Amino acid sequence: MGKLIWRCSVSILLFFWMTMALFPRKSLAIDSIKAGESINGNTQILVSAQQKFVLGIFNPKDSKFRYLGIWYKNIPQTVVWVANRDKPLVNYSAKLTLKGQGLVLQNESDGILWSSTSSTFLKDPIAQLLDNGNLVIRESGSENYVWQSFDYPSDTLLPGMKVGWDLITGMNWKLTSWKSSNDPSSGDFTYGMDPGGLPQLETRRGNVTTYRGGPWFGRRFSGTTLFRDTAIHSPRFNYSAEGAFFSYKSAEDLTVRYALSAEGKFEQFYWMDDVNDWHLLYELPGDACDYYGLCGNFGICTSSTIPRCDCMHGYQPKSPDDWNKRRWVGGCVIRDNQTCKNGEGFKRISNVKLPDSSGDLVNVNMSIHDCEAACLSNCSCLAYGIMELSTGGYGCITWFKKLVDIRILPDNGQDIYLRLAASELDSDNRKLVVVLCLSVASLISFLIFVACFIFWRRRTIKVETGNEVQSQENEAEMPLYDFTMLVNATNDFSLSNKIGEGGFGPVYKGMLPCGQEIAVKRQAEGSSQGQTELRNEVLLISKLQHRNLVKLLDNKKRSLLKWKKRLDIIIGIARGLLYLHRDSRLIIIHRDLKVSNILLDNDMNPKISDFGMARIGYMSPEYVIDGYFSMKSDIFSFGVILLEIVSGRKNRGFFHPDHQLNLLGHAWKLWDEGNGLELMDETLKDQFQKCEAIRCIQVGLLCVQENPDERPAMWSVLSMLESENMVLSQPKQPGFYTERMVSNMHKLAVGNSCTSNEVTLTLLDGLQERVGSVVNLMVI
Repeated sequence: MGKLIWRCSVSILLFFWMTMALFPRKSLAIDSIKAGESINGNTQILVSAQQKFVLGIFNPKDSKFRYLGIWYKNIPQTVVWVANRDKPLVNYSAKLTLKGQGLVLQNESDGILWSSTSSTFLKDPIAQLLDNGNLVIRESGSENYVWQSFDYPSDTLLPGMKVGWDLITGMNWKLTSWKSSNDPSSGDFTYGMDPGGLPQLETRRGNVTTYRGGPWFGRRFSGTTLFRDTAIHSPRFNYSAEGAFFSYKSAEDLTVRYALSAEGKFEQFYWMDDVNDWHLLYELPGDACDYYGLCGNFGICTSSTIPRCDCMHGYQPKSPDDWNKRRWVGGCVIRDNQTCKNGEGFKRISNVKLPDSSGDLVNVNMSIHDCEAACLSNCSCLAYGIMELSTGGYGCITWFKKLVDIRILPDNGQDIYLRLAASELDSDNRKLVVVLCLSVASLISFLIFVACFIFWRRRTIKVETGNEVQSQENEAEMPLYDFTMLVNATNDFSLSNKIGEGGFGPVYKGMLPCGQEIAVKRQAEGSSQGQTELRNEVLLISKLQHRNLVKLLDNKKRSLLKWKKRLDIIIGIARGLLYLHRDSRLIIIHRDLKVSNILLDNDMNPKISDFGMARIGYMSPEYVIDGYFSMKSDIFSFGVILLEIVSGRKNRGFFHPDHQLNLLGHAWKLWDEGNGLELMDETLKDQFQKCEAIRCIQVGLLCVQENPDERPAMWSVLSMLESENMVLSQPKQPGFYTERMVSNMHKLAVGNSCTSNEVTLTLLDGLQERVGSVVNLMVI
């Protein structure tokens, strides 16, 4: 019995030691090592004093390589710095040793994979991981660092790190993206500061600038709201003859970081303890106008207009044909080049992100008038701007080469003074005189009108006259119907056709010759409400059916909407929805986005209406199943609208002889079979470019994905529609793909050509509310 117990004890002990050997053993939490000491990459790490950061060997997901890096201690692995990013470990044996020259990372064969660079030899060095995530090397007893990881960033900018230049030492602090989310090696994008001209932060892909944040303009950066004091972080900018750099501080109780993604997005995150995840606060580029040089030289971008690119005042497209095709990169050229000592002057353009200042002239000791005079005296000067210095006073910046990467900002933009020929300025002066004359004439006319109205009001008791009613009817643009037609439609107002009765009188069911069912309200002789009230109700309904509420899918009129106009409408709707989701003071989810809620003005520019009404348009799968609404619900509705516009067919009531899929299912079936262009409206034949049509269909299918997380954000949708070079992901099967069971009788009913508009009308009468569904007889 004793032997059995002894054998069991030995077996348990052996099992314990074998189990422990399978897992890496970590040392006690130390934050530093001394000269000659090493940490084993398999078993040991450094942990900062307050347990905020860790230094050790990590293995990215789905990667066979291993790297020396720094990451957060109490946050799921988020790597903020990588030492040997371009020379990874291929096995599990590695050690980090501190020597007099610095830190050295070696593999099992003592080959050097990485080392810190320092020209200073230390007698008693210490390598320490600080609580801000900075790995430093210093002499024992000294607080001066001879080397620090903050001088060699990877893809992350932590509080206290710098982006910029030290012109004395030649140090260039910049971020370099990862190759991919699982590959820390140096990627395609860098984020740093351009030292030419005024300092400006920019993202580059190789030597090509993809995003520019605007130059430093004395007190802040032009063109972005990201680097401003908030409750989350406090940006700092240092600009002197010794160099220029940007850094920031964060609130003590918040974890904030900036990162450059593998796709070239400069992003700001902060950690949310309640959801245990990073929250994206901001990203750049944020919209199409943020992409560098979108409108070319002397072009100016406005995100709220269609098209978004225009030439600066006094300039015209270099290639009108390319401009009409939305190929703006060629830019603009000046109309009148008589700008050298020929009476030329300057025109102010307000609220802009200043042009790229790389290589242009900056003078911080020049007044406003001297700046204008200096530019005017040099025929090569294209424009000038005034900067308000943080130390007080003003400085001057002048542009000589070109004006590129300019956009209109909604607020906090700067002014630029553009050099123009006298003919352009005279034209402006003439326009100003015309505007002033018209304004004075309008004011006089208004005063005369007010006087006449007061005189008429004193002499008139009745507020409404027959002429007023007639003018209101004309304003409403109501089609008129012959009384005989209504008599025939209601079977001479037969009692069998009577479906109800209200304050005005009975309501009858009728049938027009085209087969359209209608409701006819007839005023009774003893009605408690008179003709005025009835007319007001009709006018209200007709105003809801305004002529600009165009039915985009009307079989009779859809051929009038050419492809270019449809594309403009699609982009306009996307821009309006982006404003609701991101740019408005309050984040708005529309909830009722459908074709009938898209208002077109006289120039066929779309306006979104009817926010948050009770009647739902194109419902997303998550709302139907779970009753859950989000911005992605609006994006699903937008995708349906997009597919309806390009196909010229409605999603509801869509039938196909070969299957019982709705429009979404039909679009997916054609796409999956490689026949996506067959979805296009037959009336658009030879009007569109295949690549544009395919892109629109692909974007539409991406928007109607069943999983909300797989639908793109609205800013991404807009970029997809406007950028020819943006790579789109492949859509999956959309929501509501299942086939329906319909009768042949229902199929035959689809061919009805009579059109109508349905509105939900709410009239308030005292404290009572009447809600009714009214079918308007007025055909658009």
